[in-house]
Amino acid sequence: MEVLVLNSDKYSIELQSPAVDEFLSLRANVGWGDLDVNMAVTSLNNSLFHVIVREKSHLVGMARVVGDGAMYFYIQDVIVDPSYQNLGIGSILMEKIENYLSNTAKKGSTIGLLCAKGREGFYARYGYIVRPNNSLGNCMCRFV
Repeated sequence: MEVLVLNSDKYSIELQSPAVDEFLSLRANVGWGDLDVNMAVTSLNNSLFHVIVREKSHLVGMARVVGDGAMYFYIQDVIVDPSYQNLGIGSILMEKIENYLSNTAKKGSTIGLLCAKGREGFYARYGYIVRPNNSLGNCMCRFV
């Protein structure tokens, strides 16, 4: 476990999944709504990579990578508790994800993400681009 200092407070970074109740609570704190507990457990268990940030024992941020582990990687659930946003925690999460991807994704792999409107600039710092509508295709989603 690494320990870092942000704005004079101590945070720990752990490369592991959050507990399901922490995951659901963090999602609720950012307004992502309720999620079935069993679905959350399965989703977390099937992820390729996890990174979490804690202040003492309190989960303040998390991110994960999902996909097939070979051709397709998808950055998912980059979440920072609203009380801890703009402290650099999101950047730390992305740095850990980028390190994982640089060691795992091979030439020809696709790495994607779906970001909230207005957050494109954050991900652009890591080389992610908004695909123009006339490029190879559009990002499309269907929410159930």
